[in-house]
Amino acid sequence: MPPLPCRIACLFALSAAVTCADDSTVAPNTLSAPEQAAGWRLLWDGKTDSGWRSVGGEAFPKSGWTIQDGELSVAPAKGGPAPAGGDIVTREKFSDFELVVDFKITAGANSGIKLFIDPSPAKGADPSLGPEFQILDDAKHPDAKLGRNGNRTLGSLYDLIPAAADKTVNPIGEWNHARILSQGPHVEFWLNGRKTVEFERASPAWRETVATSKFKGVAAFGELTQGHILLQDHGNPVSFRNLKIRVPAAP
Repeated sequence: MPPLPCRIACLFALSAAVTCADDSTVAPNTLSAPEQAAGWRLLWDGKTDSGWRSVGGEAFPKSGWTIQDGELSVAPAKGGPAPAGGDIVTREKFSDFELVVDFKITAGANSGIKLFIDPSPAKGADPSLGPEFQILDDAKHPDAKLGRNGNRTLGSLYDLIPAAADKTVNPIGEWNHARILSQGPHVEFWLNGRKTVEFERASPAWRETVATSKFKGVAAFGELTQGHILLQDHGNPVSFRNLKIRVPAAP
């Protein structure tokens, strides 16, 4: 097998090939030359709130999130008056893409990466709703035992499809690597180099699964053709870095 920097999967090949975007020799929040050549770009610059905003407004949250030492972190207030920061979303919308994110959780933490978000939905609808790559401490958070057949555990499609039983999870306090592929209706979740879930949005199987979930009353849940990417503030300390994305070139 060739060295990691040379093993760049073709965009949307939907294979188990490892991309340069999880090369640990590259400094955090930067792109190597092979990554740039393969079409990757930073979704977060590692220093500012550029490209991100609150799900409920046009500005980045004034509290509840911190940007420090190259980490974008949920930082809940500890008994003080500061309100929660709430979820944040990309300013851009995406449809077909490959996304990679490093995340690090604390004991008992809950968070997630959501896709195809519409922050301005119909009146009364939740602006944070969308298919979610679940981030969770399976051992200590009670959500791991809720839902059906483990479909709220780490790497699962939250409340819909459980992660593969052979998933690889790094210990609390260490970085884990998420990879999400979206090509038309087809979506895959990967955790630390192993696929955990795949599904076809808007398919009969998708709608049947949604109908048995907490989202059964949400019209066309998860079926937007494009939307924002969301990082969840669930009230627990969680950190993100190395948010990188690539999209197919315009024809």
